[in-house]
Amino acid sequence: MRIGHVLGAVGALLAAQVALSPAALAGGRACGNRTVIIQRLAEKYGETRQSMGLQRDQGVIEIFASQESGTWTILMTMPNGMACLVAAGEAWDGQAELAVNTGKPT
Repeated sequence: MRIGHVLGAVGALLAAQVALSPAALAGGRACGNRTVIIQRLAEKYGETRQSMGLQRDQGVIEIFASQESGTWTILMTMPNGMACLVAAGEAWDGQAELAVNTGKPT
């Protein structure tokens, strides 16, 4: 991972924390208003939602990424509406994997 992107990811987390109240920084994660976080991901990195899923009863997990910049971010939104940045990185490859033929019927 390039040092520039590491610093950029840290900068994005710090920028998100600026807009957050200290109480929102639960467990050392950057948490806040989902709309504000998504807007910053779009404006700063050109990231859009690529996929999403439910994490049992704990919340919604979304992956945002940019094909242009190669950056990606994982965001978790809790049932109470609070959203937290879980991870961020670079070298996003959004290509779907081809199914491997195992010879077994599906």
